[in-house]
Amino acid sequence: MRKKYIWLAISVLLFSACRPAGQKNDLGGEPPILTVTIEPLRYFTEAIAGTRFTVESIVPRGSSPETYDPTPSQLLALADSRAYLRIGYIGFEQVWMQRLMANAPDMPVFDTSKGIDLIEEDEGPEPHIWTSAVNARVIAANVTAALCTLDSIHTSEYRHRCDSLIAVINHTDSLCRSLLSAPDADRTFLIYHPSLSYFARDYGLRQLPIEEAGKEPTPARLKGLLDFCQRENVNVIFIQPEFDQRNAALIAKQTGTRMVSINPLAYDWQDEMLHVAKTLATNTSSSK
Repeated sequence: MRKKYIWLAISVLLFSACRPAGQKNDLGGEPPILTVTIEPLRYFTEAIAGTRFTVESIVPRGSSPETYDPTPSQLLALADSRAYLRIGYIGFEQVWMQRLMANAPDMPVFDTSKGIDLIEEDEGPEPHIWTSAVNARVIAANVTAALCTLDSIHTSEYRHRCDSLIAVINHTDSLCRSLLSAPDADRTFLIYHPSLSYFARDYGLRQLPIEEAGKEPTPARLKGLLDFCQRENVNVIFIQPEFDQRNAALIAKQTGTRMVSINPLAYDWQDEMLHVAKTLATNTSSSK
Protein backbone atom coordinates (compact mmCIF):
# COMPACT_ATOMS: atom_id res chain seq x y z
CA MET A 1 0.00 0.00 0.00
CA ARG A 2 2.85 2.39 0.87
CA LYS A 3 4.42 1.87 -2.59
CA LYS A 4 1.06 2.54 -4.22
CA TYR A 5 0.81 5.97 -2.57
CA ILE A 6 4.41 6.82 -3.47
CA TRP A 7 3.85 6.03 -7.14
CA LEU A 8 0.57 7.97 -7.10
CA ALA A 9 2.39 11.04 -5.71
CA ILE A 10 5.13 10.75 -8.34
CA SER A 11 2.53 10.46 -11.13
CA VAL A 12 0.73 13.57 -9.91
CA LEU A 13 3.98 15.55 -9.82
CA LEU A 14 4.99 14.46 -13.31
CA PHE A 15 1.54 15.25 -14.70
CA SER A 16 1.59 18.71 -13.08
CA ALA A 17 5.06 19.46 -14.46
CA CYS A 18 3.94 18.71 -18.02
CA ARG A 19 0.96 21.04 -18.04
CA PRO A 20 1.21 24.45 -19.78
CA ALA A 21 2.36 27.30 -17.55
CA GLY A 22 -0.34 29.26 -15.83
CA GLN A 23 -3.00 26.57 -15.94
CA LYS A 24 -4.33 24.94 -12.79
CA ASN A 25 -4.13 21.18 -12.74
CA ASP A 26 -7.10 18.87 -12.34
CA LEU A 27 -6.61 18.79 -8.58
CA GLY A 28 -6.99 22.58 -8.32
CA GLY A 29 -3.28 23.32 -8.02
CA GLU A 30 -1.82 26.81 -8.01
CA PRO A 31 0.05 28.49 -10.90
CA PRO A 32 3.66 27.32 -11.33
CA ILE A 33 6.37 28.96 -9.24
CA LEU A 34 9.14 31.20 -10.50
CA THR A 35 12.04 31.89 -8.15
CA VAL A 36 13.91 35.20 -8.26
CA THR A 37 16.80 36.42 -6.16
CA ILE A 38 15.56 39.71 -4.71
CA GLU A 39 12.36 41.67 -4.12
CA PRO A 40 12.87 44.32 -6.85
CA LEU A 41 13.12 41.54 -9.42
CA ARG A 42 9.95 40.03 -7.98
CA TYR A 43 8.29 43.43 -8.59
CA PHE A 44 9.26 43.40 -12.30
CA THR A 45 8.41 39.74 -12.76
CA GLU A 46 4.99 39.91 -11.09
CA ALA A 47 4.10 42.99 -13.11
CA ILE A 48 4.67 41.02 -16.32
CA ALA A 49 3.56 37.54 -15.23
CA GLY A 50 0.24 38.63 -13.77
CA THR A 51 -1.52 35.60 -12.32
CA ARG A 52 0.10 33.10 -14.69
CA PHE A 53 2.94 32.41 -12.24
CA THR A 54 3.57 32.68 -8.52
CA VAL A 55 6.83 34.58 -8.00
CA GLU A 56 8.96 33.99 -4.90
CA SER A 57 12.15 35.72 -3.76
CA ILE A 58 14.84 33.51 -2.31
CA VAL A 59 16.42 36.42 -0.37
CA PRO A 60 13.67 37.52 2.04
CA ARG A 61 12.79 41.07 2.95
CA GLY A 62 15.22 42.64 5.40
CA SER A 63 18.13 40.35 4.44
CA SER A 64 21.25 41.34 2.56
CA PRO A 65 21.79 39.54 -0.77
CA GLU A 66 25.51 40.00 -0.18
CA THR A 67 25.58 37.67 2.83
CA TYR A 68 22.31 35.70 2.88
CA ASP A 69 22.46 31.90 3.12
CA PRO A 70 19.34 30.02 1.99
CA THR A 71 17.64 27.72 4.45
CA PRO A 72 17.48 23.95 3.87
CA SER A 73 13.73 24.27 3.21
CA GLN A 74 14.41 26.87 0.50
CA LEU A 75 16.90 24.57 -1.18
CA LEU A 76 14.36 21.76 -1.18
CA ALA A 77 11.54 24.01 -2.40
CA LEU A 78 13.64 25.20 -5.33
CA ALA A 79 12.96 21.92 -7.07
CA ASP A 80 9.31 22.98 -7.38
CA SER A 81 10.16 26.10 -9.39
CA ARG A 82 9.50 26.19 -13.11
CA ALA A 83 12.54 28.47 -13.58
CA TYR A 84 15.00 30.74 -11.78
CA LEU A 85 15.45 34.38 -12.79
CA ARG A 86 18.71 35.83 -11.52
CA ILE A 87 19.41 39.54 -11.21
CA GLY A 88 22.96 39.10 -12.50
CA TYR A 89 25.97 39.52 -10.25
CA ILE A 90 24.74 40.08 -6.69
CA GLY A 91 26.82 38.44 -3.93
CA PHE A 92 24.23 35.77 -3.14
CA GLU A 93 24.26 34.54 -6.73
CA GLN A 94 28.05 34.57 -6.95
CA VAL A 95 28.30 32.32 -3.89
CA TRP A 96 25.22 30.11 -4.20
CA MET A 97 24.23 29.79 -7.85
CA GLN A 98 26.13 26.59 -8.60
CA ARG A 99 24.87 24.93 -5.44
CA LEU A 100 21.29 26.01 -6.16
CA MET A 101 21.48 24.51 -9.62
CA ALA A 102 22.92 21.29 -8.20
CA ASN A 103 19.69 20.93 -6.22
CA ALA A 104 17.58 21.52 -9.33
CA PRO A 105 19.77 20.56 -12.33
CA ASP A 106 16.90 20.55 -14.85
CA MET A 107 15.51 23.95 -13.91
CA PRO A 108 16.14 26.68 -16.53
CA VAL A 109 17.97 29.80 -15.39
CA PHE A 110 17.49 33.23 -17.02
CA ASP A 111 19.92 36.10 -16.48
CA THR A 112 17.94 39.36 -16.44
CA SER A 113 21.14 41.45 -16.63
CA LYS A 114 21.75 40.33 -20.22
CA GLY A 115 22.37 43.35 -22.45
CA ILE A 116 22.93 45.87 -19.64
CA ASP A 117 25.90 48.25 -19.88
CA LEU A 118 27.62 47.13 -16.68
CA ILE A 119 29.84 49.27 -14.49
CA GLU A 120 33.07 47.30 -14.13
CA GLU A 121 34.96 47.45 -10.84
CA ASP A 122 38.05 45.70 -9.46
CA GLU A 123 35.87 43.03 -7.85
CA GLY A 124 33.79 42.53 -11.01
CA PRO A 125 30.55 44.04 -12.38
CA GLU A 126 28.74 46.44 -10.05
CA PRO A 127 25.71 44.31 -9.13
CA HIS A 128 22.94 46.80 -8.23
CA ILE A 129 21.63 47.03 -11.77
CA TRP A 130 17.97 47.52 -10.82
CA THR A 131 18.56 50.99 -9.29
CA SER A 132 18.31 52.53 -12.74
CA ALA A 133 15.38 53.23 -15.02
CA VAL A 134 17.62 52.64 -18.05
CA ASN A 135 18.50 49.18 -16.74
CA ALA A 136 14.95 48.49 -15.58
CA ARG A 137 13.73 48.64 -19.17
CA VAL A 138 16.30 45.98 -20.13
CA ILE A 139 15.35 43.83 -17.12
CA ALA A 140 11.67 44.05 -18.10
CA ALA A 141 12.47 42.93 -21.65
CA ASN A 142 14.57 40.02 -20.35
CA VAL A 143 11.81 38.91 -17.97
CA THR A 144 9.30 39.05 -20.80
CA ALA A 145 11.53 36.94 -23.04
CA ALA A 146 11.92 34.38 -20.24
CA LEU A 147 8.17 34.13 -19.66
CA CYS A 148 7.47 33.81 -23.37
CA THR A 149 10.00 30.96 -23.51
CA LEU A 150 8.38 29.20 -20.58
CA ASP A 151 4.80 29.79 -21.74
CA SER A 152 4.47 30.44 -25.46
CA ILE A 153 0.67 30.23 -25.26
CA HIS A 154 0.34 33.59 -23.49
CA THR A 155 3.11 35.64 -25.12
CA SER A 156 0.74 38.44 -26.12
CA GLU A 157 -0.33 38.88 -22.49
CA TYR A 158 3.27 39.09 -21.27
CA ARG A 159 4.22 41.59 -23.96
CA HIS A 160 1.18 43.72 -23.19
CA ARG A 161 2.03 43.77 -19.48
CA CYS A 162 5.64 44.54 -20.32
CA ASP A 163 4.47 47.59 -22.28
CA SER A 164 2.49 48.72 -19.24
CA LEU A 165 5.50 48.23 -16.96
CA ILE A 166 7.75 50.14 -19.37
CA ALA A 167 5.26 53.02 -19.22
CA VAL A 168 5.61 53.05 -15.42
CA ILE A 169 9.41 52.93 -15.70
CA ASN A 170 9.43 55.77 -18.24
CA HIS A 171 7.16 57.90 -16.05
CA THR A 172 9.38 57.27 -13.03
CA ASP A 173 12.46 58.15 -15.06
CA SER A 174 10.84 61.37 -16.26
CA LEU A 175 9.91 62.41 -12.72
CA CYS A 176 13.42 61.67 -11.43
CA ARG A 177 15.03 63.67 -14.23
CA SER A 178 12.71 66.60 -13.56
CA LEU A 179 13.45 66.55 -9.83
CA LEU A 180 17.20 66.24 -10.26
CA SER A 181 17.43 68.91 -12.95
CA ALA A 182 16.50 71.61 -10.43
CA PRO A 183 19.36 74.13 -10.07
CA ASP A 184 19.68 73.57 -6.32
CA ALA A 185 19.36 69.76 -6.35
CA ASP A 186 22.27 67.93 -4.72
CA ARG A 187 24.66 66.43 -7.25
CA THR A 188 26.83 64.55 -4.73
CA PHE A 189 25.80 62.26 -1.89
CA LEU A 190 27.33 59.90 0.62
CA ILE A 191 26.06 56.35 1.11
CA TYR A 192 27.30 53.56 3.32
CA HIS A 193 27.09 50.75 0.74
CA PRO A 194 27.38 51.89 -2.90
CA SER A 195 24.04 50.58 -4.13
CA LEU A 196 23.12 53.63 -6.24
CA SER A 197 25.95 53.50 -8.78
CA TYR A 198 23.64 53.06 -11.77
CA PHE A 199 21.18 55.63 -10.45
CA ALA A 200 24.08 58.09 -10.19
CA ARG A 201 25.21 57.26 -13.74
CA ASP A 202 21.71 57.78 -15.15
CA TYR A 203 21.39 61.28 -13.72
CA GLY A 204 24.97 62.55 -13.68
CA LEU A 205 25.41 62.35 -9.90
CA ARG A 206 28.40 61.54 -7.73
CA GLN A 207 28.10 58.71 -5.23
CA LEU A 208 30.69 58.51 -2.46
CA PRO A 209 30.59 55.27 -0.41
CA ILE A 210 31.58 55.22 3.24
CA GLU A 211 32.70 51.59 3.26
CA GLU A 212 35.93 50.53 1.59
CA ALA A 213 35.75 47.41 -0.60
CA GLY A 214 32.91 46.07 1.52
CA LYS A 215 34.66 46.76 4.82
CA GLU A 216 34.35 49.35 7.58
CA PRO A 217 36.20 52.58 6.73
CA THR A 218 39.59 53.28 8.27
CA PRO A 219 40.07 56.39 10.49
CA ALA A 220 41.96 58.00 7.61
CA ARG A 221 39.05 57.46 5.23
CA LEU A 222 36.57 58.80 7.77
CA LYS A 223 38.63 61.96 8.14
CA GLY A 224 38.80 62.28 4.35
CA LEU A 225 35.02 61.95 4.12
CA LEU A 226 34.50 64.56 6.85
CA ASP A 227 36.77 66.99 5.04
CA PHE A 228 35.06 66.28 1.71
CA CYS A 229 31.56 66.85 3.11
CA GLN A 230 32.54 70.20 4.58
CA ARG A 231 34.51 71.31 1.52
CA GLU A 232 31.88 70.27 -1.05
CA ASN A 233 28.85 71.13 1.11
CA VAL A 234 27.41 67.61 0.93
CA ASN A 235 23.90 67.54 2.39
CA VAL A 236 22.76 63.89 2.27
CA ILE A 237 24.00 60.57 3.62
CA PHE A 238 21.89 57.61 2.56
CA ILE A 239 21.69 54.75 5.04
CA GLN A 240 20.29 51.26 4.46
CA PRO A 241 18.62 48.99 7.02
CA GLU A 242 20.94 46.02 6.49
CA PHE A 243 24.15 48.00 7.18
CA ASP A 244 25.73 49.53 10.30
CA GLN A 245 24.85 53.21 10.66
CA ARG A 246 27.40 54.32 13.28
CA ASN A 247 29.96 55.80 10.88
CA ALA A 248 27.25 57.59 8.92
CA ALA A 249 25.91 59.00 12.18
CA LEU A 250 29.41 60.19 13.12
CA ILE A 251 29.84 62.01 9.80
CA ALA A 252 26.36 63.51 10.04
CA LYS A 253 27.03 64.80 13.55
CA GLN A 254 30.36 66.37 12.60
CA THR A 255 29.17 67.99 9.37
CA GLY A 256 25.46 68.67 9.92
CA THR A 257 24.66 66.39 7.01
CA ARG A 258 21.24 64.74 7.19
CA MET A 259 20.89 60.97 7.24
CA VAL A 260 18.10 59.60 5.08
CA SER A 261 17.01 55.97 5.17
CA ILE A 262 16.52 54.21 1.83
CA ASN A 263 15.89 50.59 0.91
CA PRO A 264 17.08 49.74 -2.60
CA LEU A 265 16.06 46.13 -1.91
CA ALA A 266 12.42 47.03 -1.33
CA TYR A 267 9.69 45.53 -3.52
CA ASP A 268 8.26 48.96 -4.38
CA TRP A 269 10.84 49.90 -7.00
CA GLN A 270 9.05 53.02 -8.25
CA ASP A 271 8.59 54.45 -4.74
CA GLU A 272 12.25 53.90 -3.84
CA MET A 273 13.52 55.55 -7.02
CA LEU A 274 11.35 58.60 -6.41
CA HIS A 275 12.28 58.70 -2.72
CA VAL A 276 15.97 59.00 -3.61
CA ALA A 277 15.32 61.67 -6.26
CA LYS A 278 13.04 63.72 -3.99
CA THR A 279 15.61 63.59 -1.19
CA LEU A 280 18.35 64.96 -3.43
CA ALA A 281 16.01 67.57 -4.87
CA THR A 282 15.23 68.89 -1.38
CA ASN A 283 18.37 70.89 -0.77
CA THR A 284 18.84 71.92 2.86
CA SER A 285 22.27 73.53 2.58
CA SER A 286 20.89 76.90 3.64
CA SER A 287 20.04 75.47 7.05
CA LYS A 288 23.48 73.97 7.70
